[in-house]
Amino acid sequence: MKEVSFIRQNIEKWKEVEKVVEQAEELDPDHLATAYSEITSDLSFSQSHYPTSRITIYLNNLASALHNSIYKNKKEKRSRIITFWTKEIPLVMKASQKELFCSFLIFAVSVLIGVVSAMHDDMFARLILGDGYVDMTLNNIRHGVPMAVYNGSSEIPMFLGITINNIRVSLSIFALGLLTGFGPGYLLFQNGVMLGAFQAFFYQHGLLGESMLAIWIHGTLEISAIIVAGAAGLALGNGWLFPGTYSRKVAFMKGAKRGVKIVIGTIPIFVVAGFLESFITRHTHLPNLLRLGIILFSLIFVLYYYLYLPKSLRYERSETKN
Repeated sequence: MKEVSFIRQNIEKWKEVEKVVEQAEELDPDHLATAYSEITSDLSFSQSHYPTSRITIYLNNLASALHNSIYKNKKEKRSRIITFWTKEIPLVMKASQKELFCSFLIFAVSVLIGVVSAMHDDMFARLILGDGYVDMTLNNIRHGVPMAVYNGSSEIPMFLGITINNIRVSLSIFALGLLTGFGPGYLLFQNGVMLGAFQAFFYQHGLLGESMLAIWIHGTLEISAIIVAGAAGLALGNGWLFPGTYSRKVAFMKGAKRGVKIVIGTIPIFVVAGFLESFITRHTHLPNLLRLGIILFSLIFVLYYYLYLPKSLRYERSETKN
């Protein structure tokens, strides 16, 4: 790459790093670390291709200034535990909107495949959900308690089991990002087809409305968190598969760092979803308006936290810099 092209491609980013140095005391350590990783990557490239150029001297000085700012401000504020959830994760999600959209798209298509397959093949639900579950549910339907599966155990053991399992699934989706996007995509596909077959099964027995009012009390948060975990896995996989202008190692580390934050952000959501499934979903006698209200509130939270808040914070940060 010619030096002039290198400068033209990165000059705006370097100007932003200059602003980061100026505002170092106001920014969180992770933001400083990300900027430092980017500038040192550019410095390494410049040292290799333009060792005697003034741009190499400029980048070296900028990296040194940022390095000093990091160590000067490395003592984190006590409020970090709050800003992690209210600012850091939403900002990471803003940088991961493409991965989030891809994860949602994979899951949505998988659900559709599950629905269509179950509607055209009566044995498909048994293949996906298992004979034991289908036979048990059919027996519950005959006895007028189609959602009795959620009364199968006491609340606390059920809560712990479901929550731990959901967190395990999210971590698995993220870890499979080491196999590129195909790993997370496979688990998203698997879960999506299962959900589609599940809902089609109840539709075939005239219980779609009742099943949705029961299942989506916890499912709104649970499924949303699985899709978000899928975005974390895709961020990890894309980090080393598509490094862009970074070295593959730096790109991988950036993707892994984003993915870890995203996955950590799903844990409280899985906890709440597990609580709802264990303590609330089983009470099918609750007024439909109340159950629908829980579903809508959960949906509003997901849309606000993962879509609106990231855009709002990024706009706020841009305005502050300007």
